[in-house]
Amino acid sequence: MSNILRTVQLALKSLMLHKLRSGLTMLGIVFGVFSVIAMLAIGEGASQQAQKQVLQLGATNIIVRSVKPPRENASAQNQNSFVLRYGLKRADYDLLSRTIPTVLQAVPIREITKACRYLHREMNCRIVGCTPEYLDMNHLELAQGRFISDKDRREKTNVCVLAAQTAEELFQFQDPIGQSVKIADRRYAVVGVTSPREASAAIGGSMSGQEYNKDIYIPLETMRVRMGDLDIDRRQGSFSAEEVELNQITLTISDVDQVVPTAGVIRESLQGTHKSGNDYSVVVPQELLKQAAQIRTIFNVVLGSIAAISLIVGGIGIMNIMLATVTERTREIGIRRALGAKRQDITTQFLTETIVLAGSGGLIGVLLGLSTPLVFQGMKSVAERFFFESGGGSEFSEMFSNLNPQVVPASLPLAFGISVGIGVIFGMYPARSAAQLDPIEALRHE
Repeated sequence: MSNILRTVQLALKSLMLHKLRSGLTMLGIVFGVFSVIAMLAIGEGASQQAQKQVLQLGATNIIVRSVKPPRENASAQNQNSFVLRYGLKRADYDLLSRTIPTVLQAVPIREITKACRYLHREMNCRIVGCTPEYLDMNHLELAQGRFISDKDRREKTNVCVLAAQTAEELFQFQDPIGQSVKIADRRYAVVGVTSPREASAAIGGSMSGQEYNKDIYIPLETMRVRMGDLDIDRRQGSFSAEEVELNQITLTISDVDQVVPTAGVIRESLQGTHKSGNDYSVVVPQELLKQAAQIRTIFNVVLGSIAAISLIVGGIGIMNIMLATVTERTREIGIRRALGAKRQDITTQFLTETIVLAGSGGLIGVLLGLSTPLVFQGMKSVAERFFFESGGGSEFSEMFSNLNPQVVPASLPLAFGISVGIGVIFGMYPARSAAQLDPIEALRHE
């Protein structure tokens, strides 16, 4: 033990003789270790964010969405009509909710974008025809009033619930409860306002992102009677019309183990009523969760490999400096050999210096890696401040506003161990080169 301590002390003394050179050499390892930890932390944060978004859809839910068919298929299906008819039918809702025993609850949804007005203020909103179950299904909370009730559905009343941003833009400082909003040519009494909710990002190619803060919720039956299934879009020089009965059906399954088999039954059932099969999609959050876990593993491997390259570059820098050190200390090596030091002793001395250099850099890199969340938040704040001022921050906000890096505990010893391993690998050649020097030639060296 005493020999080891003495060797380490000699290594530290030799490195401290050239503080600047040792520090600059160490930087390669420091930033290499930091980048490994930081990359894995960002990958973990992104993975947790994706899994959170998938879990918000419900582990026991199956989501069936209407999908607008490709242009060429749509033209073939609607040769004798100007109206494009596609998507889920009310008959599909009845079929899925009544004939599949594992389905506990089915929530139908219809969505249309319309101009909404209050006094002189107007904005485009997503009008969502839904049922009372929609509130809990999408994790919405009420800030004021109430949500749509079963009585509203039965009586097809003209009532609506405003999302947070919709209420703010239309009513500003007024209390919207009891007021009325004009949608198309009809007025709807405001009975509630939802709290702000973060948007859900698009998940792969299965579902598009959902912005919940610009919605207006009305009873599904009211939407059918007042607005119908036909959505006509008239613009200058163009005209389009689409007929969709339901945009989405969310099915809650009785048991998690029954979700995937039930999804297969749903696909088979819909194939009988949708011959083309290209105007709907079946999204299973449980399957997306497995895909997110696989993507996480691939993401971590790719990012970790990229970061490990910087460690290798740092190791090459250490080898370069140690080879130069061997040349500078050739006479010292000759004197030690003349006094009885063995080749193994010379190898151990130089290898210890390399390990101390790499280990010190690895330790500093680990400490910096622990600060990754703080560093990322600082960088994000600065980027948001200046990027938003330039007027192009919307995409940045959507991608990174909710991203919080999470340091992976296993990455700390892993990165440190790799740094020490790099020191051993890249320090072995200079150490052996020093040990192979001929003592007599080394003493003659000037």
